[in-house]
Amino acid sequence: MVAEESTAPAAVGGTAVVRAAGTSAWPGLRQAVVGWFGREDFGREDFGREDFGREDEESVGTELDRSAHALTSADDAVAEAVRRAVRDAWQARFETALAGLADHERGPAAEALRALLDAHAPSPAAAVSATGDGLAVGGDVAIRADHGSVAALRMGDVTLANPPLPGPPQY
Repeated sequence: MVAEESTAPAAVGGTAVVRAAGTSAWPGLRQAVVGWFGREDFGREDFGREDFGREDEESVGTELDRSAHALTSADDAVAEAVRRAVRDAWQARFETALAGLADHERGPAAEALRALLDAHAPSPAAAVSATGDGLAVGGDVAIRADHGSVAALRMGDVTLANPPLPGPPQY
């Protein structure tokens, strides 16, 4: 099982792939992720050296390109489902890669993943935009109304009144 210190960067990695696709951050993040998956030994003293061998760089790059294409070409009706699926798939891929490492390699690999995400992943604010009087949120929004109250992120013309009485039962 992968330690907590490894699951957090894996989750951030999945989210970073989704946020970067179709942006100017994509080429740098893509190249860094391909390189991360290709590292041969995360436990060496000379760990930063570009030795590849864990996974085929070409296949990782191809999967990243497929993910980016799916994200950038999804229609609005399915875009959120595609984002979730791609995020979850890459999170699982990062977690699997970390879990497959020896104990002495896992910590340095998780740290290397964190560093590449810090350097190449777009910030949440950079991944959202709005035009006109719109509101853009880089994450989840939860709005609740409890105990008969009304809540909304943005409301146009709203009239609060008692609902009409139901009509007679129809059998």
